[in-house]
Amino acid sequence: MNLHRNENQPAYVGIPTFMSLPVCLTPEDLRAGNVDVAILGAPVDTSTGHRGAAFGPRALRADERYLFNNTSELVNASSRVKPFSELTVVDYGDAAVDLWSIENTERTIGEVVSEVLDVGAVPVIMGGDHSVMVPSVRALTEKYGKDKLAVVHFDAHPDCHEEIYGHTKTHATTIWRLINELGIPGHNIVQAGIRTPGSPDNQLFNWMRKAGIHTHFMAEIERIGLSAVVDKVIDEATERAEVVYVSLDIDVVDPAYAPGTGTPEPGGLTGREILTTFRRLCHEMPVVGLDVVEIAPHLDPGYHTALLARRVILEAISGLAMRKAGIHTRNYLHPVASGEIPFALRG
Repeated sequence: MNLHRNENQPAYVGIPTFMSLPVCLTPEDLRAGNVDVAILGAPVDTSTGHRGAAFGPRALRADERYLFNNTSELVNASSRVKPFSELTVVDYGDAAVDLWSIENTERTIGEVVSEVLDVGAVPVIMGGDHSVMVPSVRALTEKYGKDKLAVVHFDAHPDCHEEIYGHTKTHATTIWRLINELGIPGHNIVQAGIRTPGSPDNQLFNWMRKAGIHTHFMAEIERIGLSAVVDKVIDEATERAEVVYVSLDIDVVDPAYAPGTGTPEPGGLTGREILTTFRRLCHEMPVVGLDVVEIAPHLDPGYHTALLARRVILEAISGLAMRKAGIHTRNYLHPVASGEIPFALRG
């Protein structure tokens, strides 16, 4: 269902959907539309100390600043691929949430993600806090198996705690739960961007190592560069697993570029770096699901965080489109757009 009377309209016109995409509300809609990618919201923040991330999906839909928002005409500037021509992408609405129960909310998120998976589409989950990763990954393990799935996790924080102040279902216990509740092998979990002074302490640091998690701290990115670390992330994630789930906590980005999050950590990635990274991850790996979480729009009156998070999703979709288009080159850039071939034609 297209909610817009005119495709060539400013972004501020009409009922907001993600990037003005058509809406599907049932699995039958997804099948009828032969949908490749379904964007869905998981507006929950009951598992975090600093509330506000529940408004993330609404901000990602409504705060678009493009004057013209016709997705069919969009071209990825780095690859020259038109993502919405290669792929059929829709907005699948929001999962139902129980304001008083994280347990009930996780169940309903998992159900909606499963609906997308059952029709062969890729779910893109807009958080919400990082607890949404657990029901999303659970749905994927039910489809693909826990040993065949890798999880790539970009975050300023390791999220490996067993509990926080006595609570086990929080946005800081997700990786621990993936291993101990869902049974995902530690060597199938890859992290990057970790830099908080609050965690891990030595005990947790050693647990992460013994669990076999591949953790790349910001110190490693400083030492060898982001591109080299992304190469390692891709190789580690695909070494044993057949499919990959990618998770982005927006606080992996420096708060200079993404201040709208409840746990900002200085010294992170730039906006440009995260865009390049997520295009690469979704192009160079068999990604079957991803999330973008922890956007707290009330903490960012300048809209920078929602703008960047939305563009990350666009780059991720572009990566999926590049993969479908049969582009196989690692770290691919269009030769003319990248300057490898001169732009000006001479004859």
